[in-house]
Amino acid sequence: MIRAWGLPMLLALSGVVVATTRIAAGSPGAAVVPLAAFLGLAGLYSPLVFPRSIGAAEAQRRSAADGRPVVYWRPACKYCLRLRIGLGRDARRAHWVDIWRDPAGAAAVRAATGGDETVPTVVLAGRPYVNPDARWVRGQLPPSS
Repeated sequence: MIRAWGLPMLLALSGVVVATTRIAAGSPGAAVVPLAAFLGLAGLYSPLVFPRSIGAAEAQRRSAADGRPVVYWRPACKYCLRLRIGLGRDARRAHWVDIWRDPAGAAAVRAATGGDETVPTVVLAGRPYVNPDARWVRGQLPPSS
């Protein structure tokens, strides 16, 4: 859990340090922009941006039942963030597995990628796709009901 929040906490703390330095220098107005930027980045790289993660076994079971892809991801991964933003609201129509929280998810990714934990890895109908384009993933999602 600490690993997932490490980068967001570091970004937030950096923003507070920069803002405090600017305020101490007598420029409180100049502190607002960097603080907002750092807090925004902390929010983007936090696990809060992603749909709620489930375990790999549950994701695989649900995917077999409803045909939705399983997306294996990890916090602070810029490629995972790019996929998540590219999917927009459609991201909720996939099953998301945080490989830092679920050892079975990490093992599934290593099996799919030849031993690496390369994410995002999308598994659709049992076939893995490493770092796929968000438009392609959106096209593979079943219609929303």
